[in-house]
Amino acid sequence: MPSPSAATRHIVIIGGGAVGSAVAHFLKLQAPGCAVTVVERDPAYAQASSALSASSIRQQFSTAINIELSRFGLQFLREFGPRLTVNGEAPTIDFHEGGYLYLATPQGEAVLRDNHVLQKSMGADVALLSPDELRQRFDWLNTEGVVLGSLGLSGEGWFDGYTLLQALRKKAIGQGVRYMAAEAVGLDSHASGGVGHVHAVRLADGSALACTHVVNAAGPWARAVAGWAGIDLPVVGKARTVFCVSCPTPLPHCPLLIDPSGIWLRPEGQGFITGFAPPEDQDADFAPLEPDHAAFEDFVWPTLAERIPAFEALRVQSAWAGYYEMNTFDHNAIVGLHPACDNLYFANGFSGHGLQQCPAVGRGLAELILTGAWQTLDLGPVGFDRILRGEPLLEKNVI
Repeated sequence: MPSPSAATRHIVIIGGGAVGSAVAHFLKLQAPGCAVTVVERDPAYAQASSALSASSIRQQFSTAINIELSRFGLQFLREFGPRLTVNGEAPTIDFHEGGYLYLATPQGEAVLRDNHVLQKSMGADVALLSPDELRQRFDWLNTEGVVLGSLGLSGEGWFDGYTLLQALRKKAIGQGVRYMAAEAVGLDSHASGGVGHVHAVRLADGSALACTHVVNAAGPWARAVAGWAGIDLPVVGKARTVFCVSCPTPLPHCPLLIDPSGIWLRPEGQGFITGFAPPEDQDADFAPLEPDHAAFEDFVWPTLAERIPAFEALRVQSAWAGYYEMNTFDHNAIVGLHPACDNLYFANGFSGHGLQQCPAVGRGLAELILTGAWQTLDLGPVGFDRILRGEPLLEKNVI
């Protein structure tokens, strides 16, 4: 339960990526007197999802809570410099509101129309476009097999994810958050009435950090942290490849394109980045972080060249692989407490949405830790209870 005063609180956050740093920032914003320590085993962020992400934000979800989470993320990005100014220096995020464009075949048309009704009711600036309207806007696009498109007209796009991570971290440090380059290896806890309570985080060097609250923001590795408290967290790391490509023919006003095949594409500098999710039976947990060049040659390039004829001349410039922090239960975030432990807070399982949702989740978890309840936005729909009830929060727009 929350401590009686800010001065007696020591909150330890396991994981210093964008999510953990957002929680740290909002904790100090709401309660400057509390003590916050972030434990990060990879301070260079060489394998951090935050640093290896495609870094984009959208309103085109099929669940109200995901739209609300991203709408605050949008506000945060638009106010990025003033919010994260440190010592008079305001960072820039290079946010391009180029929109998402979802393309639907006849099989996907009804879902796109249903989603559109929800999105518009919540204020999202999206438009449904016929194949003729798509060709008028994007004359480089082949609409064969497409019956409908959904385009974000504003409030969607892409940004520099590594800058977001570093700006949140720098701001948190400026607010008095301590970052430790260390590896958490366990939790010291006791139980009362069947409910656990963590009183220290054990580190690999044998020391322990006493705490009143713990936040699990360990990204793809969050399941192990939950296991230290005897909690089963359905989160694993799924390797995803991002390819940087170039094309001699420009694609004017190219949005972030979601093809019915599951391939996505967006502009990046003078070129593009693209990727895909492998078939489920080929999607091993924690596969090596090696780019899947064979899949590009066999699947990604041929499919893109059919959708965008100019991409016949596509050339790969580079590629990298990173882990999606995948919630295998329903591909949505898991935020808040588990009934088995009264002071271990979860911020996990974002399944590719962590960067765009970290501002709202950071704010929400800070409120929950400091007051014992959600304040600005009720994050109950992405709480642990739905998993314990076996009732998935189904998101139809999974990328």
